[in-house]
Amino acid sequence: MIDLSQIDELARRLGSLVPPSMREGREELQQNFKSVLQTGLGKLDLVTREEFDVQRAVLLRTREQLEALQRTVAQLEAQLPLTPESR
Repeated sequence: MIDLSQIDELARRLGSLVPPSMREGREELQQNFKSVLQTGLGKLDLVTREEFDVQRAVLLRTREQLEALQRTVAQLEAQLPLTPESR
């Protein structure tokens, strides 16, 4: 989920950059900035840090299991008798 307070702050900062000649519409511009930011960020398919950390942990466990399986397969292959077909 996107932190709306950060989007509000960014919209305020963008609004403060508006030239003095356009200050009358500053509030409207800030709302437009906020809307554009929310829409754009919403399309990025972002995940929270918590979701990222959970998926990272799952990936690490999966990698460890894969490496263990690879070691087991290598040990089993080493135990197989050599036959003319396997050479």
